[in-house]
Amino acid sequence: MRSFLLKWLVYSIALLIVIHIFSGVRSESLMTTIVMALVLGLLNAFLKPIMSFLSLPIIIITLGLFTFIINALVFYLAGMFVHGFYVSGFWSAFWAALLFSIFTFLINLLVKSDKSNKSIF
Repeated sequence: MRSFLLKWLVYSIALLIVIHIFSGVRSESLMTTIVMALVLGLLNAFLKPIMSFLSLPIIIITLGLFTFIINALVFYLAGMFVHGFYVSGFWSAFWAALLFSIFTFLINLLVKSDKSNKSIF
């Protein structure tokens, strides 16, 4: 449960950063952004693996670049599910998903580095 809440917090922070940096994505309120982070996390956990499996030949042919398209589709779909969160189009979803992935990775590095200071013994 703690891991889920930590991941949700990381997604929320990354999404807030993307909203403030990128003009193609906007949210009506902080609560909408938090709900969007939850929906995005659920879609990434359940729908994205199915989409990746079904498009595996295309992913192999494009040397993994098609995963950017899958990320954009998941981001755009999540934006359609959450009332009050707006993505202006597919290319906005593409760039927002790319920024979201980068910021999620960087925030996870910071969170993981705090845990790595603890000793195993």
